Amino acid sequence: RMQIKTILNRVQKFKSFVYGTVRWVEGASVPTLEVEIQPRSNSRPVCSGCGHKRPGYDRSPERLFEFIPMWGHKVFFRYAPRRVDCPGCGVRVERMPWVSGKHRLTEAYAWFLSGWAKRLSWKEVAEAFRTTWDHVFCSVERAVTWGREHQDLSGVKAIGVDEIAWQRGHRYLTLVYQIDEHCKRLLWVGEKRTVKTLLRFFRWFGKERSQMLKFVCSDMWKPYLKVIAKKADKAINILDRFHIMAHLNKAIDEVRAGEARELKEKGYEPILTKTRWLLLKRPENLTDKQDIKLAALLKYNLRSIRSYLLKEEFQLFWQYTSPYWAGVFLDKWCTRTLRSKIDPMKKVARMLRRHRPLLLNWFRAKKQFSSGIVEGFNTKAKLTTRKAYGFRTYHGAEIALYHALGALPVPKTTHKFSEEAQNLMVDPVFLASISIRFAFTFFV
Repeated sequence: RMQIKTILNRVQKFKSFVYGTVRWVEGASVPTLEVEIQPRSNSRPVCSGCGHKRPGYDRSPERLFEFIPMWGHKVFFRYAPRRVDCPGCGVRVERMPWVSGKHRLTEAYAWFLSGWAKRLSWKEVAEAFRTTWDHVFCSVERAVTWGREHQDLSGVKAIGVDEIAWQRGHRYLTLVYQIDEHCKRLLWVGEKRTVKTLLRFFRWFGKERSQMLKFVCSDMWKPYLKVIAKKADKAINILDRFHIMAHLNKAIDEVRAGEARELKEKGYEPILTKTRWLLLKRPENLTDKQDIKLAALLKYNLRSIRSYLLKEEFQLFWQYTSPYWAGVFLDKWCTRTLRSKIDPMKKVARMLRRHRPLLLNWFRAKKQFSSGIVEGFNTKAKLTTRKAYGFRTYHGAEIALYHALGALPVPKTTHKFSEEAQNLMVDPVFLASISIRFAFTFFV
């Protein structure tokens, strides 16, 4: 028993409290240990309302508080809380340093579960530590709540705004990331992708911080552009390069599919069959076999080929450094495309003309920010929701995303304890030695 108490005193010591007897629970469904906690002699309880030491009133019935399992054994703290007679708060239950509020999971166990929930799915964490999914969720929720309350939002100069689909039926989440060089993280999650959604972010972020923003990366979604122009008018709004090229690729694919059907209906050779990725991939990414096939395809005067050549010509736009000359190139490209008589490509050219000032902002920002950072975060966000096979509620998805991508702070004492506790859990040499001593103490 002395070995258990020694370990607990090393990794989790409470001021004004001492560990008492450790007993094995007979007849439990899983191996269980109960550790008695007693207040130090002559110590006074602390009021849970005002936080001051007050005289004792009486004691409540004993309660069990779940602690981090050891060697696959569940561990509970057993304690009968004292009630205090506080002149300001009345008769209240004392403040217990190992737990907050009316939770039955100790603070240490909640932070421990939330730490493992970053490595494994919530279901896997629950199975590994013989607890419930709800306990894991509540632990992550407590960690996110604490982290959001203690989050440092100073020095945010650049943000990225995008959306992801998180459930069927066109249900979207709006995600706002910080994409500064020194800090990249998820700042905010909102349900849907409307004007009201992004307005909620700027209200949360604050008017003063919004005015200090220098760069905002976004796609061409009208609700986003409208809100950004109003709330972050001093920032340079950089359009998402990835989405611009996606629009071009979508237009080429539409042209190719339509022309392939026409050739088939007219009885011509199906030369556009299985050529989708030849036209969508960058030339440097083609295999040798695809390169040869594309060279043969370029000999034909097809709308698909002309669309492909226009797209490859547009790639030169990103190589400019001067906003002026980039604008000259864009104007000429749009004019040439509008004269091509290829409707999907003309539609893209008109869209680029409408957003000409925002496109040139990429050069005004010295090409410092691109959509690659945002798209990388989006991939991680989709993986987070996929690991849980989708969340039934928005709140669950919100908590999971903040936990995985928010880079939220944790208490320093918790971090130190988690490191110690995880070492106890995963170090095989330590486990082997301590298990022998544990067995000797109880059974010899």
